[in-house]
Amino acid sequence: MLDNAPILPPEIGRRRTFAIISHPDAGKTTLTEKFLLYGGAIQMAGQVRAKGEARRTRSDFMKMEQDRGISVSASAMSFDFVRGTGNFRFNLVDTPGHSDFSEDTYRTLTAVDAAVMVIDGAKGVESQTQKLFEVCRMRDLPILTFCNKMDRESRDTFEIIDEIQENLAIDVTPASWPIGVGRDFIGCYDVLHDRLELMDRADRNKVAATVKISGLDDPKLAEHVPADLLAKLREDLEMARELLPPMDAAAFLEGSLTPIWFGSAINSFGVQELMTGIAEFGPPPQPQRAEPRQVSADEQKVTGFVFKVQANMDPKHRDRVAFVRLASGHFQRGMKMTHVRSKKPMAITNPVLFLAADRELAEEAWAGDIIGIPNHGQLRIGDALTEGETLRFTGIPSFAPELLQGVRAGDPMKAKHLEKALMQFAEEGAAKVFKPAIGSGFIVGVVGALQFEVLASRIELEYGLPVRFDNSQFQSARWISGPKDAVEDVIRKNTQHIAHDNDGDPVFLTRLQWDIDRIVRDHPEVTLSATKEMMV
Repeated sequence: MLDNAPILPPEIGRRRTFAIISHPDAGKTTLTEKFLLYGGAIQMAGQVRAKGEARRTRSDFMKMEQDRGISVSASAMSFDFVRGTGNFRFNLVDTPGHSDFSEDTYRTLTAVDAAVMVIDGAKGVESQTQKLFEVCRMRDLPILTFCNKMDRESRDTFEIIDEIQENLAIDVTPASWPIGVGRDFIGCYDVLHDRLELMDRADRNKVAATVKISGLDDPKLAEHVPADLLAKLREDLEMARELLPPMDAAAFLEGSLTPIWFGSAINSFGVQELMTGIAEFGPPPQPQRAEPRQVSADEQKVTGFVFKVQANMDPKHRDRVAFVRLASGHFQRGMKMTHVRSKKPMAITNPVLFLAADRELAEEAWAGDIIGIPNHGQLRIGDALTEGETLRFTGIPSFAPELLQGVRAGDPMKAKHLEKALMQFAEEGAAKVFKPAIGSGFIVGVVGALQFEVLASRIELEYGLPVRFDNSQFQSARWISGPKDAVEDVIRKNTQHIAHDNDGDPVFLTRLQWDIDRIVRDHPEVTLSATKEMMV
């Protein structure tokens, strides 16, 4: 990475932890499948829409995801990828594609070292891609771009590259170049390795045939590429070399340059080249920001932080799994770790590694890996686990919800059960739950409307509780902070606007911007904030 970066132990150095981001329907889940296929983790990539339970997408385990074909919760998968003499361990975190789940995605991006951005060849850069890209930019994550669906009618290659450069303000360098488009798409020229990659349309799960060539003037090219397409390829690449920057590893790692691969995930084409790119250029586990000091991956002692909690992954057992990104050290099953928030020791006896919905016991794990720790609610988002040192990992935010609704159990006798279910979802980060200071009942806040549907469906499925959401008079929520007496003064004078979140922190519920302006005017020493750090 940097010249003065520590030399990582080989096990840590071979780790590549990354997320896939894209607009819904750009083909992210299909790409994830093919990664697993090439990593040898699954034998047959399950077509997302194929018939039969056996071929459901492996990374979508929630019933609603399978019904709708969208990814709602982020899942993590680990698998090996062998390239030439190198054997890499990929930790892939799949993020929710739907914009209504941007908060979960944001937190997921705090746990990875790089991101793969998937773009639809016909649609280019879409709104959600742009939002997620901004998040990567805030964290200076290196980004690899995959332009998918080249086997359908797609836009001109230069046009796509221009759009990425303009909309996302990042330089683009071609790692491969498409030959033909739509029906005439026959494959790509691998710019980085001087190879011709040919697509086999007949067998979707087959790796592309590769022809090693020496430069664009090699006569071998004419044996595989029709004359008109070959002329265009030579002309395009000559222009590309003059107009676009060459691959520069340092600029890529800083996040100012993205290499772009072209392909068709559904036809397994271009995927292996992209994986090779992740192995070659992707950063090994990076230092993690924490207070009072940064944590480096090569440290002896094990540290990690929870970036996601998923309840009821296995409906038969009311379980909760905390997803932990290991920041340093060599973790071994059965280790005693200190749970920094409660200052209590925790013996981690049954940590799991994920292969999508399959889990296996993790006997060991290294910095960069993502392990799941089953627990009964002790672990929350933002928690740190260390071998005794008091550390807090920073930069895991919680956002103020933009939509608020009241919630009631269909059966009034089950109000207690509802409270338990809501608290569970609040700790999982699936929604904000506020208990108003006056009256009974709860107010649920989310970032996007689809989350209400997901919540209702999960509460019914996992707790057997039909629920009703009602419109709330409030529009948004702000966390109140400041000197203790000033905060108490605000709470006393505005009881009808006050609620507490599941951590017990006071929240000011607003109907209009005017409510916020009034508090700011009358109580200048109090801060109303739209984000809260998820840590202790």
